[in-house]
Amino acid sequence: MRSVSICIYGRVQGVSFRYYTLQQARLHNVKGYVQNRPDGSVHIEAEGPEETVESFIRWCHDGPPWAIVENIEIMDQEPRNFTGFTIK
Repeated sequence: MRSVSICIYGRVQGVSFRYYTLQQARLHNVKGYVQNRPDGSVHIEAEGPEETVESFIRWCHDGPPWAIVENIEIMDQEPRNFTGFTIK
């Protein structure tokens, strides 16, 4: 089990980033949430099996078609025991 906090910077709001993140989380069986931040970034809390979280993180480096990811910060954290994945 791996649990991470992900902050994504660039053109990541107004491009359906949260919606696509929800789809990818379900596809990879990752639990947690995604939310827009006031500074224009997107914040994700994600956890699941190591391999699936790694695949999910790889997707986050690119995001959806209209996004331009300029920087991504990933920090490991203690598991939060999420039961699903939501958009906040």
